[in-house]
Amino acid sequence: MSGTANAVGRDDYSLTRVPESARRPWFSIAVQRFGQIASFHQFLLGAVLGFGMTFWNAVLAITLGAAIMEVITVLLGVAGMREGLSTSVLTRWSGFGHRGSALVGLLMTISLAGWFGVQNGAFAQGLRNLLGGPPLWAWSLIGGLLVTAIVVFGIHGMAWTAYLTVPAFLLLSGYAIWDGLRMHSLSELMSAAPPGPALSLAAGTTLVSGAFIMGAIMTPDLTRFNRSTSDVVKQTVLSVTLGEFVIGLIGVLLAHAAKTSDVVHIITSSSGFLGTLILVAAILKVNDWNLYCASLGLVNTIDVLLGRRTNRIAATVGLGLLGSVLSALGILEQFQGFLTWIGVISPPIAGIVIAEYFLVRTWRRDLEESRGRGELPATAPDWVPAAAACWVLGAVAGALLPFGIPTLTSVLAAFFGYLLLGRLGLTRGLGSVPTTRTEPSTKEEAPCCP
Repeated sequence: MSGTANAVGRDDYSLTRVPESARRPWFSIAVQRFGQIASFHQFLLGAVLGFGMTFWNAVLAITLGAAIMEVITVLLGVAGMREGLSTSVLTRWSGFGHRGSALVGLLMTISLAGWFGVQNGAFAQGLRNLLGGPPLWAWSLIGGLLVTAIVVFGIHGMAWTAYLTVPAFLLLSGYAIWDGLRMHSLSELMSAAPPGPALSLAAGTTLVSGAFIMGAIMTPDLTRFNRSTSDVVKQTVLSVTLGEFVIGLIGVLLAHAAKTSDVVHIITSSSGFLGTLILVAAILKVNDWNLYCASLGLVNTIDVLLGRRTNRIAATVGLGLLGSVLSALGILEQFQGFLTWIGVISPPIAGIVIAEYFLVRTWRRDLEESRGRGELPATAPDWVPAAAACWVLGAVAGALLPFGIPTLTSVLAAFFGYLLLGRLGLTRGLGSVPTTRTEPSTKEEAPCCP
């Protein structure tokens, strides 16, 4: 099968390389990347900065935080593009080994599936406010199943969702923002003192980089469908610049205008029906990627720990149903603190992968030789103790050191720790595991998005 018919229920190369025939134009990926970044979360982040900082200090905080994350995102994205592999599968030969990649996949699954459920609750509330009708728990199930159905179609269906929701989000948000700012002088807002308690530049930069780190780590899940390094750079610069600066700085201005950081409430309450539409569009276009990347992490974890090949569609449906039900029961609201804690231990992953793939290169030859055949390396290291040690080092450094930007400190500590161990020849794996050779259950011929 080929064409659109084969887009339904694709495995999307969850445990194999994405072939050149399935790669997509950079703009198709860029729209989806922008959809991940430009959301209500970005408005809220900008509002928090604006509540405690002047406009120009907020500009500096966003610039520093975005620059840090863009470098990390581009490097991880290039690795994913070259190898055509998802994040968790790539880590098998990028520092973590066979079993270590299962921990990476499990971490991503728990974090992203959890946030899928949490945001689905907000999505359900928006649908109920918009349409009325059944109780909130029913809307939670409907909203969760809607997003799950989109993700079942894989990258193709999610691209079309982004084509619809991103313009809708921008148009609706533009009107709501104009409505919120039209009674204020732009120059006065840009020169005004922050309305809330002062926020330092270091704290503001920490907020920006910390909010973006999980999105950076899951970048290979997206860029494995890119065609070239320049495509990765173009889409990253475009999406981060528009998402972080345009949406974030508008949040800063709204906070100055309304004298509050609760900009989400301002937009939805002042715009009524329109504001609720914005909320629904914003959550829909980011939540499908939460579920998609969570399913890829789960597929790799099951493959490693249980030795079983699970189709991505089955993982998507299982996680989607579980997240929807827990969202309907209101349980996931109690786990936001736990999900935030998971975010604290995530940054070292980026440092280790970048150090191994680009500089230490212990398994780089294996990747390059098998890439020419369109296959995975015949074996993978079972464990890499150096990565485990550097993961702990990075997490502890980011959490405990009283200076710097915690997210960046965590990434750099893991990066330089792994680099040092690599120079000492201590990054070899313990044991070797044959790579699963089972082919996907569905022939993969992804049609190219327009």
